[in-house]
Amino acid sequence: MTDIQAQPAHAQPLLQSMHDWLLKTRVNVANGGGTAKAIDYSLKRWVALSRYATAGNLPIDNNPVENTIRPIALGKKNSLFTGSERAGKRAAAIQSLLATAKLNGLDPAAWLRATLEALP
Repeated sequence: MTDIQAQPAHAQPLLQSMHDWLLKTRVNVANGGGTAKAIDYSLKRWVALSRYATAGNLPIDNNPVENTIRPIALGKKNSLFTGSERAGKRAAAIQSLLATAKLNGLDPAAWLRATLEALP
């Protein structure tokens, strides 16, 4: 965990400086180029990009989630053989629910058992 991630309040002045720099630099960059697209992308998503510094409970990036779903994404070719598109969508939904339970510190099997038992 980086020092900035550990104390998001320290990131706020750095983020403001970066935002100011992006705005200032964008004026001098030609439209249509890669640099302009990158700056526009960042500015368009600035609220989401900097939200972690004001929320206090959000991570600086989504690497933990990406690492959790990577096995599912890597196996997506195997999903071609789930039997049907509908079955593939159901499998993806179930895998998402189980991964979410695990990310929230729950035992996925116990959560699924309790959820299924609670259904009518």
